[in-house]
Amino acid sequence: MKIEQIYTGCLAQGAYYITSNGEAAIIDPLREIQPYLDRLKRDDVKLKYIFETHFHADFVSGHVDLSKETKAPIVYGPNAACEFDCISAKDGQEFKIGNVTIKVLHTPGHTLESTTYLLIDADGKDHAIFSGDTLFIGDVGRPDLAQKAAGMTQDQLAGILYHSLRDKIMTLADDVIVYPAHGAGSACGKNMSKETVSTIGNQKATNYALRANMTEEEFIKEVTDGLLPPPAYFSMNVAMNKQGYESFESVLHNGMKSIKAEEFEAVAEETGALILDTRKSGDFAKGFIPQSINIGINGDFAPWVGTLIGDVKQPIILVTETGLEEETVTRLSRVGFDSIIGHLEGGFEAWEKAGFETDTVNRISAEEFAGKFNIKEDKVIDVRKETEYEAEHIEDAYSKPLAYINDWVKDINPNEHFYLHCAGGYRSMIAASILQARGFRNFSEVDGGFGAIAKTEIPKSDFVCQSKVLK
Repeated sequence: MKIEQIYTGCLAQGAYYITSNGEAAIIDPLREIQPYLDRLKRDDVKLKYIFETHFHADFVSGHVDLSKETKAPIVYGPNAACEFDCISAKDGQEFKIGNVTIKVLHTPGHTLESTTYLLIDADGKDHAIFSGDTLFIGDVGRPDLAQKAAGMTQDQLAGILYHSLRDKIMTLADDVIVYPAHGAGSACGKNMSKETVSTIGNQKATNYALRANMTEEEFIKEVTDGLLPPPAYFSMNVAMNKQGYESFESVLHNGMKSIKAEEFEAVAEETGALILDTRKSGDFAKGFIPQSINIGINGDFAPWVGTLIGDVKQPIILVTETGLEEETVTRLSRVGFDSIIGHLEGGFEAWEKAGFETDTVNRISAEEFAGKFNIKEDKVIDVRKETEYEAEHIEDAYSKPLAYINDWVKDINPNEHFYLHCAGGYRSMIAASILQARGFRNFSEVDGGFGAIAKTEIPKSDFVCQSKVLK
């Protein structure tokens, strides 16, 4: 028996590859399936089952394409109504992979079909669980995403999750390994550890939601406290995972179409495409195609695309660093953005060389900011998360998180200059590109963000004035 966690950092997602005696199973595969096919061929094993822990909201799984290619059946837990061929397994049902057994533990609460898969080794010993979004390392799945589909409140789903954890998971032996679907950075929980593997015993000792003697009422209150609204693309990804989707190869083929600089603007106008520039923030600041949005591929690219663009059917034309076209299309497809028209041939350099109009962002250094900043007169907008702002911020700065820019942009006074920053410059450049695309040019963006600002003499505070935070 061999278990491999295939972790994708930009999505904070863990897929699992299990082999035993010539047979294999894959749990929660990513959208692009070729790496799995290559692995199966290399290991000379047959894929027997594709297990899905639930209908994922934060990414599009590769289950449909993988099943078509390998003929392996897709397995969900109880209550899974797929619009393609799948096995909706019963609670307690067992599946053999070589000499090991996968047992279905129905653990609803995050969603109604959420299922944990218990791996029993060749000696009949409980070895590990693949807990999906039911149990994370340091956290549990948020119970608010499936409210509409379940016809229940988040408190009701949290109550169901409480019993799933205590009746199905906490009863397992302390040495059983826990393999979750996500780690720190995922929007599917709020307090996940950076660790991606643990044990039942360790989680009982350290996970706030698994405290001994914790009442159902306490659990519901703590699990639902502080939940942020889910990104707009979540419901669309659920639908794609449930209904099926266009093949990844087709999406990649379209995205790899090159568009010459001379044709680029006409194609964008004809298709209504959004111009997405995925270069580094510093490169974007120095020059970009007017009206394009910068979300750098070197950061939390796919989740930010999903959060800020929202509609997965929005046509997109790419501007990338040369050689990163395929990676960019792949990462967009993972969160369901399949309407990629193509990419600018030769990248921004080709556009610039052709002599077409370009734009820039007024980016200044933290030192320059410190030399100009007047705390009594100047306005500062901090686009970091609320928790980052609460820990420490520039005195009198406004907290306007990037995730909510579509809400707070309407409050910007176009005649009032302001400074814009995040933690390091990645998110503030995204915000800057969106602001300029909407006609705002009355700001300076601070390179290096709060990390660089903190090294200056600018006054800082952890006091939160309610008039400074987004309502």
